[in-house]
Amino acid sequence: MDIAEGRDIVVGVDPAGTGRLALAWAVDEAHRRKVRLRLVLTVPPRHDTQHVDDEPRYIALRQTGSDSIKGAAAWAEARHADVELATDLLDGAPAPVLCRLSRHARMVILGSRHLSRAQEFFDVGSVVLPVTAQAHCPVVVVGDAEHVTQQPAYLVVGIDGSEPSKAAVALAFREASLRGCALRAISVWQPPAFSFQDDALALSAQRRMLSEAVAGWSEQYPDVALTHEAPVGHPVETLAEAAEHALALLVGRRGRGGYSGMRLGSVVHGLLHRAHCPVITVPVA
Repeated sequence: MDIAEGRDIVVGVDPAGTGRLALAWAVDEAHRRKVRLRLVLTVPPRHDTQHVDDEPRYIALRQTGSDSIKGAAAWAEARHADVELATDLLDGAPAPVLCRLSRHARMVILGSRHLSRAQEFFDVGSVVLPVTAQAHCPVVVVGDAEHVTQQPAYLVVGIDGSEPSKAAVALAFREASLRGCALRAISVWQPPAFSFQDDALALSAQRRMLSEAVAGWSEQYPDVALTHEAPVGHPVETLAEAAEHALALLVGRRGRGGYSGMRLGSVVHGLLHRAHCPVITVPVA
């Protein structure tokens, strides 16, 4: 499925009532694209036990969830009254539910609690890592606000020549055109610790790959001001620094890891911690 053909934009609602940055990003995106926004909140299912009556706990969680999602919907409507809203209060753990919904979504948007790497793996409330690793559509992780005051406004897309990065380029041009902003296409060359290859030739090949990756897109999107950059450095640090004042950073994502997200690429994983703007990960369509 083409990444532009999904129907709804799905946003995970935090039952604690936080995560307004992610909700704002989602409402604005639905408004730009003129599509429906689906607000999703999950409630842990009843415990199967013969010794404890779990019904009061479950009822209380459902009520709290209902209040939270109604409050989020009211907040979203106040921000953009023209956006069509749908709300879902579903039983289950949040990560598997959101991954299932991603099959038919345009994108999934999540807030970030800035967990440490250890917390990501051991905190049952961690959602960002498994959803980013497994979703069937682009995932937007909003840990910091868009830098809308930066002029000229721009997006950054990281390119490594892979099929996922090609998908990220396609979405990056579409997003830049929708937002009326510039696009910085960046391919970072990290010199190997030991190599007999000429560095100048390797860097030249990197620049050639970058040019080929964006070839043709400027003709499709003549309104998008494009720049090419092939800096030398560590991909995570260099891309995060380039996106310091960006509206968002887009990167491709290879494959789908297991539920824990342990197989999430090291660059994507690093950027989720390091970048100070929304991070959009794009799987192969």
